[in-house]
Amino acid sequence: MPARATRKSWLFWIIAITIYVAAVFHRSTLGVAGLEAATRFGVGPAALSTFTVLQVAVYALMQVPTGLLVDRFGPRVILTAAALLLGVGEVTFGFADSYPLGLLARAVLAVGDAMTFVSVLRVVAATFPARTYPLLVSVSGMLGSAGNLLATIPLTLVLGHFGWTTTFVLAGILTAGYGAVLATGLRLPAEPASGGSATPIGLRDVLRGARAAWRVPGTRLGFWVHFATMVSPTTLSLLWGYPYLVTVQHLSAVDAGEVLAVLVVVALVANPVIGALTSRRRELRMPIVGGTLSVVAVVWTLLLALPGPLPFPALALAFAVFALGTPASSIGFALARDYNPVHRVGTATGVVNVGGFIATTFAALGVGLLVGAVGTGPAGYRIGLLAVVAVLLLGSWRVVVWLRRARAAVFAAEVRGEEVPVQLRRRRWDHDPVPEPAVTVAA
Repeated sequence: MPARATRKSWLFWIIAITIYVAAVFHRSTLGVAGLEAATRFGVGPAALSTFTVLQVAVYALMQVPTGLLVDRFGPRVILTAAALLLGVGEVTFGFADSYPLGLLARAVLAVGDAMTFVSVLRVVAATFPARTYPLLVSVSGMLGSAGNLLATIPLTLVLGHFGWTTTFVLAGILTAGYGAVLATGLRLPAEPASGGSATPIGLRDVLRGARAAWRVPGTRLGFWVHFATMVSPTTLSLLWGYPYLVTVQHLSAVDAGEVLAVLVVVALVANPVIGALTSRRRELRMPIVGGTLSVVAVVWTLLLALPGPLPFPALALAFAVFALGTPASSIGFALARDYNPVHRVGTATGVVNVGGFIATTFAALGVGLLVGAVGTGPAGYRIGLLAVVAVLLLGSWRVVVWLRRARAAVFAAEVRGEEVPVQLRRRRWDHDPVPEPAVTVAA
C-alpha cells in the first residue's frame, strides 16, 4: 500500500470512476423506461421483471470471476472490456424490437456493468493509503450515483423528446467510444508488466479464490451487510419504484422521476458523510448498519400499511430513508478490505458485491410474480413489494448471525497476539473466542 496518494493515483481513479458512472446509468435506465419497455416488447409485469432479474443475476454471477480477473490482469484491461460491453449492450437494446433480443442486450450490458465497481475498488486499494480506503469507497459510490441520477428526470425528458432508439443507441456509442480511448495504452497501477497473464483462469481458480475469501468471517459479514442494505434502494431504482409511484401513489411521470431522484441525491450526499465517519471511527460501522436496517424496516411497514395516495413530501421522505441503504452498503466493502490481504481484495470485494445483487434478484422477481398473480392495480403492488420486505428481514437476521461470528474471530486473534482491524469491547451477547478462523489483516 502506498504511504500517500499521488497525481497519478487521482488520475487513474477519475478514469475508472467515469466508466463506473456510465455503468450505473446503463444499469438504471429501466427505472424510468420500464413501462415503455413493457409496451415496446408487449410483456406483462412478470416478464418485465425478468429484464432486471436477468441483469442482476448475471451481475452477481460475474462478481467473483471479475475479482479474480482484476487481481490477475489489472484494472485497465477489465475496465476497457467493461466499457466496450456496456456500449454494445446498450446499442443492441436501442435497436431491439423483440423480447428475446432485449433480454440478450441486457445480459451483455450486465457483464460489462459487473466489471466496473470491483475494478474501481482495486484501483483505490492499490494506489491510496489504507486509512483513506473507506472514504474513497463511499465517494466512489456517491459519484456512481450521478449515473443513477442521469437515469431519472434527464432520461425521462430525453426519451420523451428523442424516442427509444436514438436515446439508447447514442448512450451506447458514447460509452464504447470512451472504452476505445482507454484501450490506447494508459496503464493503471497494480497491473502485470506484460498487461496480462499467460495462465488462463478456470472454474477451479474461481472456486478456490471465492472459497478463500468466503472463509474469512469479515468477508461473510460484508456479504450480508451488502445483501440487506442494498435490496430496498436497488429494487426501487432499477425497476419497481417508478411503477409503484405511478400506479399506487398516482404521481405523474415527472413527479415519479423527482421522487426517484431523491433516492439518488440523498445517497449521493450521505455517501461521503458515512464514509468519512467510518474511516475515522471503525467501531461505528455496524451500529450504522443496524440503525439503517431498523429505520428502513419501519418505513416499509408504514408505506405499505397506510392507505394512499400519500402526499409528495411523505413519499420523498420515505425514499430518502431507503436511499441510506446505498452508503451503508459500502461498509461491506470496508470489511472485505480490512479482513483480507491486498492480493485478495479484488476477489473478496467481488464476493461482498454479490450480496446486494442476489438480494435484488430475489426481490425483483418476487415483486413481479406477486404483481402478476394479484394484478397490476394498487393492491397488487402493495402485496408485491412485500417481497422486498421479506428479503430485507432475511438479510438483517444473517447480519446479526455473522456479526457475532466475526467479533468472535477478532477476539480469538487478540488472544493469539495478532493485529486486528478494530478494537472491540466484549458484550454479553458475544461468542467465546475460538481458535479458527483467524483474522487476516490487509497488508
